[in-house]
Amino acid sequence: MSVPMLRLEHLAKSFGALKVTDGIDLDIPVGETHAIIGPNGAGKTTLIHQIAGSLAPDAGRIILDDRDVTHLPMPARAHLGLARSFQITHVLPRFTALENVALAVQARSGSSFRFWQPVAGEAALDVPALEALAVVDLTSRAHTRAGSLSHGEKRRLELAIALAQAPKLLLLDEPMAGAGAEESRRLVATLEGLKGRYTILLVEHDMQAVFALADRISVMVEGRIIATGSPQAVRADPAVRAAYLGEAA
Repeated sequence: MSVPMLRLEHLAKSFGALKVTDGIDLDIPVGETHAIIGPNGAGKTTLIHQIAGSLAPDAGRIILDDRDVTHLPMPARAHLGLARSFQITHVLPRFTALENVALAVQARSGSSFRFWQPVAGEAALDVPALEALAVVDLTSRAHTRAGSLSHGEKRRLELAIALAQAPKLLLLDEPMAGAGAEESRRLVATLEGLKGRYTILLVEHDMQAVFALADRISVMVEGRIIATGSPQAVRADPAVRAAYLGEAA
């Protein structure tokens, strides 16, 4: 049996008497696109924070590519191949799209890039940065300041920044948040192109996007995973419909 890219073992986090993640067990195979859905307050973003390393669990283990990373800081997890996006875009608005991505390449490679210079000028950074921008269909916007991009373009730029880190695991926290219908369609198309090339853990409220992208879905309610399975199995699960999908219907 192959080693999963991500394994969560009895992961738990409480804030006072509130159990936000309550004994989470989950295996995500290499190359799978796995979505986590659930109502607001279910604990999804707290779970992402624990996997990324920005929030320490109270109990349990996080195994990334057969290595225990439970107590490693965020930079060490990034070095091991974990990259994430956020609910709110994190880009440098005064720098171009190319410079934003080149910074991610620089962080990965340790290059002597000076992003305050008029031109990036380092092929070792620009070439992989342009490749990442091409993947998300932003080549034509490479020399546009990030602050001038549309919301959807900023979302795709953030994804390019994550890809430039050569990740083994992509954590995507509500990538469709704030996107209009057309922007969401473009983001879904971009993510469809990444399926199988990367292992992806996706937290998302857009059910149309989830069911279009996910190989498997886990449903969180009150800090626990109540179901995991194919999109068809999850959609048909009576407990899921009663706890979540039925509310949205």
